[in-house]
Amino acid sequence: MRGSIWAFFLAVLLASSAMASPEFWRHEWPQTDFEKTSVPNWVEILSGGPPKDGIPALDAPSFVRASGKTGIDPTEPVITLEMGGQARAYPIRYLTWHEIVNDVVGGVPVAVTFCPLCNSALTFDRRVNGQVLSFGVSGKLRNSDMIMYDRETESWWQQAIGEAIVGELTGTELDTLPSWMESWAEFTARHPDGLVMAEPGFNRDYGRNPYQGYDSSTRPFLYSGEVPPHGIDALARVVRVGDRAWPMDRLAREGEVQEAGVVISWRAGQASALDTARIGRGRDVGSIRVRDGQGRDVPHDVMFAFAYHAFWPDGAWMLGN
Repeated sequence: MRGSIWAFFLAVLLASSAMASPEFWRHEWPQTDFEKTSVPNWVEILSGGPPKDGIPALDAPSFVRASGKTGIDPTEPVITLEMGGQARAYPIRYLTWHEIVNDVVGGVPVAVTFCPLCNSALTFDRRVNGQVLSFGVSGKLRNSDMIMYDRETESWWQQAIGEAIVGELTGTELDTLPSWMESWAEFTARHPDGLVMAEPGFNRDYGRNPYQGYDSSTRPFLYSGEVPPHGIDALARVVRVGDRAWPMDRLAREGEVQEAGVVISWRAGQASALDTARIGRGRDVGSIRVRDGQGRDVPHDVMFAFAYHAFWPDGAWMLGN
């Protein structure tokens, strides 16, 4: 099975490389201005397999009280967003299959995103130049990271950096909001009356990991860039704050690190969403919280080392002693 998966991705890679040109994409993207781009070479953009909206983003999801929600294992990861006096949890069991949730929290239009191939979970403010954008999944990848698109201009956005890379809005950056991944048990303990996204009305095997064994692989899917320095495994998790990255294994050893103006704490109890066939049975990778000196949550990401190195090649590796 593993061999057939790699054969599939190799075939996709070869096909994508042969069609890495806007001329092959214009029929599907008639509104995208391909004359505007920050991508130096179109060959960097590959098809991930599904077409535009083949992975359906979610809009205006329903929510239920956390205390009444059943069917989620205690260690399963959720993306937590606390703002406007509200606490909401977005289970990775849903985002694995949908990757983007367009929502409004405390009056703020937000996009909650998860790229399984990079383990990147980021939340963005959807307001740009006085306009509220809504986002979908393009089906394209760059450095194995999801390329989103906005439905208003059909510009393409790099999820890991929150920036438009193709189209009318090229160079525009989204504001990243503080959110974090933690276990369902952690969220419910802190917010028993908080809200959790209800199961979407799609025919998906929610709770199953379609990327079984991925974060134990030796190489990422559809990635041909440089491997990380310092002997760090390509699929090792790192905590990125700005252009700095702290290896997760260091944080797990030390428990808490105070450096570069932030306090990063680690605690056990969160399952990897990219390990076993059922997400809730994944190995314990722990949860991270990043705060500033005043105790305020700081935007950050827990991503794979290869993706950090690809998008921040001159970034600072916080390796400790």
